[in-house]
Amino acid sequence: MRTEQEMLELILDIAKFDERIRAVYMNGSRTNSKIQRDKYQDYDIVFVVTETSSFLEDKNWINKFGEIAIVQEPDWNDIKTGLYNGKYDLSRRYAWLMLFKDGNRIDLGIEIKKEAAKNFIEDKLTILLLDKDNFLPKIPYPTDEDYHVRKPNQDEYTAYCNDFWWCLNNVAKGIARDELPYAMEMYNLIVRRMLNGMIDWYIGTLTDFSVSVGKMGKYYKKLLPSEIYSLYEKTYSNSEYYNLWGAIFTGCKLFHTVALSVGKYFGFNYRQHEEDGIMEYLNKVKNGML
Repeated sequence: MRTEQEMLELILDIAKFDERIRAVYMNGSRTNSKIQRDKYQDYDIVFVVTETSSFLEDKNWINKFGEIAIVQEPDWNDIKTGLYNGKYDLSRRYAWLMLFKDGNRIDLGIEIKKEAAKNFIEDKLTILLLDKDNFLPKIPYPTDEDYHVRKPNQDEYTAYCNDFWWCLNNVAKGIARDELPYAMEMYNLIVRRMLNGMIDWYIGTLTDFSVSVGKMGKYYKKLLPSEIYSLYEKTYSNSEYYNLWGAIFTGCKLFHTVALSVGKYFGFNYRQHEEDGIMEYLNKVKNGML
């Protein structure tokens, strides 16, 4: 696997010898001094270019970065799959996500100067690597403060609690009807989103809201007390309904624990009657009493 120095030198050499590329900046985890470095970190790179059309007309230019195992063009995919309903202006920006056979990965975006002038200062986890025209503004040392857990208010807290408990009735119905995909999607996409949000706030109360939990909670293991993380692990299940019920009730126990803790920290009102009502319903469905 090529080293970080080798990768950055390659990226800058490509940019220096291509007149279409006027500046290079990097953001993401490699700019965050709080994150432990490892070989799996992506290189989140942006090339500021004079125009995008020539880069799109002959896409083979990306082979300069190394032997590619697989590449994704998220803009192209969104357009072709219809997953994005908005309007793409490919004359302004485009992206390639490239995984190389040596294990390195570059997430490369190209954007014209007008876009760069806006995007460059929006992400505080940014380092300028090259500016041929000296047009980009000076920026402070990179910080992840924009990614720190944000404090909730009473209404947000109440809504998260209500969504968590309410949506469990749909999970139970899915199990009762032997609709595994529906039950799993409802539990792992809808209910878990509320659980994770409450866990984020719980971590915030432990750290004075001074940390990021990482994308999709990837830093939970190092930020949560071991007994809480052990419960979280058990909220995942295989496809056996017996095990899924176990994961659900563990998730309920965990949510109750962290939600009460967050509520106490902020002095929020916790609607215990909502939890009591859905727990009674879940037990009835599980035990075939409905």
